[in-house]
Amino acid sequence: MQENSKIFVGLDTSKMKISVALAEEGRRGEVRFLGDIDNTSDAIRRLIRKLTGKFCELLFCYEAGPTGYGLHRQITALGHACSVIAPSLIPKRPGEHVKTNRRDALTLARLHRAGELTTIWVPDPGHEAIRDLVRAREAAMEDLRKKRQQLQSFLLRHGRIYPGLRSWTLVHARWLSNLTFEHPAQYLVLREYRQAIEDAEARLERLTQQVADVVSTWSMAPVVEAYQAMRGVAFLTAVTFVAEIGDVRRFETPRQLMAYLGLVPSERSTGEQVRRGSITKAGNPRARRVLIEGAWTCRYPARLSRALQVRQERLPKTVRAIAWKAQMRLCARYRRLMAAGKRQTLVTTAIAREMAAFLWAIGHEVEPRSAAA
Repeated sequence: MQENSKIFVGLDTSKMKISVALAEEGRRGEVRFLGDIDNTSDAIRRLIRKLTGKFCELLFCYEAGPTGYGLHRQITALGHACSVIAPSLIPKRPGEHVKTNRRDALTLARLHRAGELTTIWVPDPGHEAIRDLVRAREAAMEDLRKKRQQLQSFLLRHGRIYPGLRSWTLVHARWLSNLTFEHPAQYLVLREYRQAIEDAEARLERLTQQVADVVSTWSMAPVVEAYQAMRGVAFLTAVTFVAEIGDVRRFETPRQLMAYLGLVPSERSTGEQVRRGSITKAGNPRARRVLIEGAWTCRYPARLSRALQVRQERLPKTVRAIAWKAQMRLCARYRRLMAAGKRQTLVTTAIAREMAAFLWAIGHEVEPRSAAA
């Protein structure tokens, strides 16, 4: 084995162990399983020290998963290339029905040498921390929704139906306080459900405030502020989009961003026959969700509301121009598609896809704070 050779290292990671496979460069280079090591910093350091004594260049890869990006950061800090692979885009043979850590590591090493793997964008530690906070807030919001649903299901089982138009208001709270039941245990159930909802609301409000406080010191704060120039992209929508997607300048065209978000139609075409189906949903579900929620605002006529004017006050003229162009186009397209008899959900998805393109344009006009410094 030559000292100046290149080696491709496939790592199949788990909570306790890492399976290691090596693929030597060249079409007919040997692919072999090296063994299992502990998933610790010391074990990784010893592995790299062992391989650097035999090979000149080390190219690592492992699948993105619950173990996070710590392994990637340790390997790159030691001066070696490491790719984090998108699991859903790893080529798989239809006839393979046996999956083990050993086989996965060998497959990663072999495909990495062939250049058949798709790498993902790895956020820096600060960006990942903001993303964790935003996702914690989203989890709190989902928890509140579930607890409210549990209370509504309890009331429905006992025929207690709120006669008002909007739930979870002060009037609704007074109505809950005046409910009567036959058995004392049911009052206890009602109180426990209401207490759980109050705790969940306080948690959600606390996390929302923490997101607002932390984002102001974030390097991507100028981008978050610029995105809010668009209608349907308020603060939390902008923060969620940036936290999940990062800097959109890494996408060369808007179509790449649309495809990454899973907002492009699926297709099964052959010969003269073209068949397109529903959207692929092959991207980040959180970013896609907030865009579709924001697209519903385009059902109203284009206008510059007072809240939108306040959000645009300190923004560059080019950003405001893009936002107004987006509002004019998207609102008109929404009405045109609805008049053509399209389903409202389909129309909203189409609007969200174009919203992504305008966000891509705004993202190319505003630089993050770290890049501008």
